[in-house]
Amino acid sequence: MFTLAHLSDPHLPMPTARPLDLLGKRVTGYLNWWRHRVHLHVPEALAGIVADIKMQKPDHIALTGDLVNISLPDEFARASKWLAEFGRPDGITVIPGNHDVYVATTWGEGLGLWGGYMAGDGKPPAADFQVFPTVRRRGPVALVGLNSGVAKPPFFATGTLGDAQIATTEKLLADLGREGLCRVVLIHHPPLTAEKHFKRLTDAAAFQAMIRRVGCEVVLHGHNHRSEVARIEGPAGPVPVIGVTSASAAPGSKYGRARYHLIHIDRDATAWRLRVGIRALRSDGAGCEPDGQFVFRSPVSGVVG
Repeated sequence: MFTLAHLSDPHLPMPTARPLDLLGKRVTGYLNWWRHRVHLHVPEALAGIVADIKMQKPDHIALTGDLVNISLPDEFARASKWLAEFGRPDGITVIPGNHDVYVATTWGEGLGLWGGYMAGDGKPPAADFQVFPTVRRRGPVALVGLNSGVAKPPFFATGTLGDAQIATTEKLLADLGREGLCRVVLIHHPPLTAEKHFKRLTDAAAFQAMIRRVGCEVVLHGHNHRSEVARIEGPAGPVPVIGVTSASAAPGSKYGRARYHLIHIDRDATAWRLRVGIRALRSDGAGCEPDGQFVFRSPVSGVVG
């Protein structure tokens, strides 16, 4: 049995910023935070989620983006410290979200501060976006990390993978399937075609076509700030696409209580079994409690392609 904790969209608290830091797109995000989002994402909720994850002692942790809000240098530094307190780079896999690339930043002062959490097995800390897709093998599981975060114009939260990343991911998934591993794809934006225009993954159709050819066992995403399940058809049957509620969602917010998913993965002779337990912050804030579960079975890969 392998246990994977999945959380997303912690949206760590916003530091104060100087006027010169807020040129361009950042000013709208900054004002939106202090008017609205500061009440939706609270550090007390995130602390409760993190404490419960540590208590559950999963084999690995997947964090699917949006650690920060408008990509200020101070935000990346604070997030780097938060990650270090959460766990070691070999125990947590991080991929970027759209807020982590809200505007173009210098890698070494931005995402590079988390480079060790994004690196593939045996690789140095990630030095640029070309590191994606990444692969981390943990026991029977292969975590394939994608980057859908691309700086976009104001009022757009869309994501894009690009043809090259999709093509490389297809080859990786085919190879990992032949190895008999449980392939877990991590992406920030839900790779679905029915999402809102200003929040969607622009090349979701191309991603889905790739999954139809080579498959995987599960796709985990964030972005929508709610726990949800969809499916993409794969060569051996439907592939579950599972989103998770924001890990810092305030009790009573429009997203509901903060949540994370605790995924138990095992297999028999013919299929992988994934039991996805939803754990939600208790109403009194003292830890988490079960809040439902999903169970999926996926045939052990005989990959086409």
